[in-house]
Amino acid sequence: MPAILFQNIFELLQKELQKYNTPIVTREKAGVKETPFTTLISCILSLRTKNEVTEEAAISLLSQYDTPEKIAQLTEATLANLIYPVGFYKTKAKRIKEMTQVIIKKYDGNVPDTMEELLTLKGVGRKTANIVMVYGHHRHGFLPIDTHCHRIPNRLGWIRTKTPEETEQALLKLLPEQFWDDFNDLFVLFGQKICVPISPFCSKCPIQQYCKQIGVTTKR
Repeated sequence: MPAILFQNIFELLQKELQKYNTPIVTREKAGVKETPFTTLISCILSLRTKNEVTEEAAISLLSQYDTPEKIAQLTEATLANLIYPVGFYKTKAKRIKEMTQVIIKKYDGNVPDTMEELLTLKGVGRKTANIVMVYGHHRHGFLPIDTHCHRIPNRLGWIRTKTPEETEQALLKLLPEQFWDDFNDLFVLFGQKICVPISPFCSKCPIQQYCKQIGVTTKR
């Protein structure tokens, strides 16, 4: 696809989606200092959890305990209570506790700033690592891919991939780098509000003319 088509698509999406809040993991949260660590923990909390619940839990925990050293002082039970009712809150409390201890002991309290090192942290996959690199460390050259970012490019007909990992690699080759920084926020929001998994709102889609609607069986 020519770069001008991507430019048109991104501009149309940005115009349509400006009425909505950006995804919870990557936007500022009341009383929470934005750092690589708070970005990492917010991302862990968000897994299999609704945005509203994630935001409440992130503020509850990170407005008071926003460094590995502060969280290390908490018991697992206290940590679980602070993040309740996020999905799998007990498991996440254990994972966060373990993760902070590794960050303190191995990285002197600093969240690793390479993909390779981030991926060594238990519970951190490529999506989380990419989010931390882009929104935590503010590094360029990374593409966080969640379920929306995987589904929508396939639905549009840009790529034909079966997993988010395959999508990441395909988009790194296809999508001009100038769009990488905005891609995750834009397509997550688009996937939550309009291009939903089942019966998408094609009638109000700003980029309908560019979409091949691959796999769409019902639409609104």
